[in-house]
Amino acid sequence: MFSLNWLISALSFAASSVVEEGSNTNADDPEQQALLEKARRADTVALGEIYDQYADKIYAYIYHRVGQAELAEDLTAQVFMRMLEAVRTGHGWQTSFSGWLYRIAHNIVIDHYRRKGRATFVDIDDAAPMQAPSGDPVASTESQFERQRLRQALAELTDEQSQVISLRFLEDLSIAEVAVVMQKTEGAVKALQYRAVIALRRVMQP
Repeated sequence: MFSLNWLISALSFAASSVVEEGSNTNADDPEQQALLEKARRADTVALGEIYDQYADKIYAYIYHRVGQAELAEDLTAQVFMRMLEAVRTGHGWQTSFSGWLYRIAHNIVIDHYRRKGRATFVDIDDAAPMQAPSGDPVASTESQFERQRLRQALAELTDEQSQVISLRFLEDLSIAEVAVVMQKTEGAVKALQYRAVIALRRVMQP
């Protein structure tokens, strides 16, 4: 789980370095590229490894938006079912696999709320708390407080600014991956991140 001190430090760095960033280093890993190529050919072992790599990340991304553990599990399963169907029919990713997968997750969450006729995001006060990995109740309480403070700060931003901060600093996606998720150019994402970083720093710092 992130800490707010770390996030504020990261924002301070990002404000001055965002225009310098390149593409995702993991995407350039030869072993990862080989794994993705096997997955593109519907290799079951490769697809299983990809599931192991991304299942927890996609679950966390969805949980932060729906606030219900069981629902997040169901929607996460739908993400990977849709991924498998796309691979099977030859409609997989074109550039960034991570960005493509998070885009599927984003669309599934949007579809869920459209069916329910509700707002896209669940308020932190309505969300079931995620347990700290250690099971420590003090750590769990502190973690919940930090999430609440961050959620309140993100609520002060525009929807796009909030999304780019979440994807870049909480989900740790690269500029290229965020561009795929948000369907923007990398230059537009960099500019959006710069504005979002400045706005969030202003909101969060006393």
